[in-house]
This record gives sequence, C-alpha cells and structure tokens, in this order.
Amino acid sequence: MARKNVVVLGSTGSIGINTLKVVERYPKEFNVVGLSAYNNVKLLEKQIQQFRPKFVAVNSKGREYFRDRLKAPTKMLSVDQDLEELVARTDVHAVVIGMRGAAALKPFISAVRNGKIVAPANKEALVIAGEIIMNSARRNKATVIPVDSEQSAIFQCLQGQNRRELKRVLLTASGGTLLNVPVSQFNELTVEEILKHPRWKMGQKITVDSATLMNKGFEFIEALRLFDLDIDQIEVVIHPEAIIHSMVEYMDGSIIAQLGVTDMRIPIQYALTYPKRLDVGLKPMDFAKLGSLNFQRPDYKKFPSLSLCIDVARQGGTSPSVLNAADEEAVEAFLKHDIRFSDIYPAVEKIVRRHKVQPKPNLNQILAADQWAREETRKVIYKL
Repeated sequence: MARKNVVVLGSTGSIGINTLKVVERYPKEFNVVGLSAYNNVKLLEKQIQQFRPKFVAVNSKGREYFRDRLKAPTKMLSVDQDLEELVARTDVHAVVIGMRGAAALKPFISAVRNGKIVAPANKEALVIAGEIIMNSARRNKATVIPVDSEQSAIFQCLQGQNRRELKRVLLTASGGTLLNVPVSQFNELTVEEILKHPRWKMGQKITVDSATLMNKGFEFIEALRLFDLDIDQIEVVIHPEAIIHSMVEYMDGSIIAQLGVTDMRIPIQYALTYPKRLDVGLKPMDFAKLGSLNFQRPDYKKFPSLSLCIDVARQGGTSPSVLNAADEEAVEAFLKHDIRFSDIYPAVEKIVRRHKVQPKPNLNQILAADQWAREETRKVIYKL
C-alpha cells in the first residue's frame, strides 16, 4: 500500500513534534509533504533536513531566515496566506492541525472541503465554527479524527456501537495546575506557577486554559460538534491521575472507557492509522503500580470558566467565537504580565455577556464576531 502523505501544521509545537516521531517510527506508512511553523525556525530547519518536505510555510521572519538556507526541492510558503492551498493539494492525504488558536480555522475548513483525513489537536476552530466544519466534512466525505486525548478517547469508545443507544459522555479533566490551590491565592499566582501543569507538557496558552478549566469548557463545545451530541449528554468529571481519558455510557448502564499512559503519540498515531493500530513503542501500563484512580465533580464556583462555556454552548451562534477570541486576548495579556491571573475570567465573561448573539452565522459573521471580541477585550484589559 502507498504511503500516506501528511501535512503537519504547527510542526515545532508538542503535537507537531510527536507527529513527526510517529512518522519517523513508520517511514513506510507516512511521507511528510508539508510543514508549517511560526517561530522556532531552528527546530523547523532540523525537521526539514530530516523529512525533506515539498513545502514549508513560515512567517516573514522565517522566510528571511530560510532565504539562503532552504534547498530544492523544498518550496517556501507563507504561513499566513498559503495554508489553505497547501492542505487542499491532491497529493495530500492527511492533515495534522497542531497550530493553536483561531488561525487554524481556514486551513481546517479547506482540508474538510477537499475530503482529507483531518487530525485536529486545535480545538478553537471546532469551538467557533464546529457546525460549519462538521457539515462540510459530511458533505465532502472528509474524515475528522481528533487528536486531543479526551476527544480521541470518545471517538474510540464510540467505535462499533449503536449511536442510538448512547446515554452520555463522561469527559475527564485532570483538574489542571490549580486543582488543590485555594481561590484566595489566585491573585498572587505568577505566570511561571500557572505553567507548571502536573501531568502534561503543553503550550503556554493551553496550559493557562487548563488552569482555569476554560480548556475543558472548550472541549465540552468541541465534543458537541465532533460527535453531534446534546448538551445534556456531556458530563465533566475531574480525574487527577489522567489515566482514563474519557468514557461513554450506554442505555443499559455499560460504560466503555479508554485508558492509556499520558503520551500524545497514542492518539496522534491512531488518527493517522485509523482503523488500523500499530505499536507506538511505549512501555505497557503496569496496573499493579497505579494504585487508586480518583474522581470528583468540578467546582464550578472556583472555576467559573467551565460554567461560562456551557452557557455559551447553549447560546450557540456567534457566542463561541466571541468566547474564544476574548480568551485568547486575555490569556495573551496574562502571559505578557499585563494582567493578573484572576483578571482573565472577568475580562472574558464581560465580553461574552456584552455580545449580541447572531444565530446560525455564516463564516464571515463568525470572523466578524471574533474581530469585535478581540477589540473589545483589549479595551477591557487596558482599563485593568
């Protein structure tokens, strides 16, 4: 069987790096056609030398860096303008979306419109335009297999089952950095303290969102779109050990759970090889050493971002776009030390409540809401 041609968007981030580890392990299964990155040009250069993609997409600084370094046959593209065309190429079979934020929206839509296998680790695109993406995927016979461990777990637990017998989805959360930190200390928390996630090594933005549980709220909305669920069919459960990545309960009371070590290569490889499974090269889980697995309900008062996300899911329309944009701006301000950690939620909540929701928006309306929310959030942040 011919190798699967893969494009990796965000190849220098944790998802991209792990994707390329999967490709490296199975060179007869995969071939890298394209890579994209925004900042880490030196790592990107090493990836280009190893995998020799036809295309590499970078920003203006990256193009300057590679001007005299990039050798044929690799062609340089713009990460801001050319990703939609790159993922739409007829020789591309699968697209891994490891880039963060709303910037992934247009290439995601382009990939599904062109019937690709899409493996998204980016949840923002599905949050702000999930209905448009999934409707397009169905029309164009694209396959969307999520790479986030929780969504991958749900996807796996649904395989071979009758969807009409589904009762609920149990979406697990580790609890993030602040699970055992009292609210009274939130005002004093530094960027460095927030970024020390107890289980995962992730990008800065997603680690902050994990601390506020905004990330789990995004996953709540994402699951609605990916699996065509009702809001009342999803329940969030705190599971600090992060061994069970999510569960699905059926009408007869049976619960199917997906368990595994905390390594992103497992869901990435499954998305790329589906429905086939291959050895990932990890040590098997030793259940005798696990000890106990613990579960608890989320504290919605301590982490109001989760409640806000569920409210936004009920509102629908342009509301999720506003939520995501406001959160991106507020988190970025925190990471730059412009606001306190405890300022993030009030800023986001203010913008969401201020927005006049447009029901059933088209893509242009979604993007307009995104831009409005960013401008309004900056104004709020400036006054803090």
